[in-house]
Amino acid sequence: MKLIFKILLSVILIFILVSVSGIFYLARGLNEGKNIRINGIDVSNLNDGIYNGKYKAGRWKNELNITVKDHKIIKIDIKDDVTFPNTDVSNELFSKVIGKQNTTVDVISEATVTSKAYLKSIEDALNNN
Repeated sequence: MKLIFKILLSVILIFILVSVSGIFYLARGLNEGKNIRINGIDVSNLNDGIYNGKYKAGRWKNELNITVKDHKIIKIDIKDDVTFPNTDVSNELFSKVIGKQNTTVDVISEATVTSKAYLKSIEDALNNN
């Protein structure tokens, strides 16, 4: 009887440790991501080329290549995506940025932190060239 109790207790402890670790992993960088301030960009002074930008915070870490031609953003490519990518989110957000030629666009509903992480990568690429 004692052996069964020890095995059961061990399984419960392992389950709790795995669950707490998973929650910690999923939440790492969440508060930082929620509070990101998007400042905007000015593409009028940029030369033609491909600019690389990164954002690093937990599972929202990403790296983008932004192609600029004739002082306009014409293409945004994902070089290294977030941990749980959603192409619908990235495609819709990148279309907004290309349409407005700025990062001051509305974020995608239910993907706020992911949207802000992508927008910050774009700013990193174009403001730090």
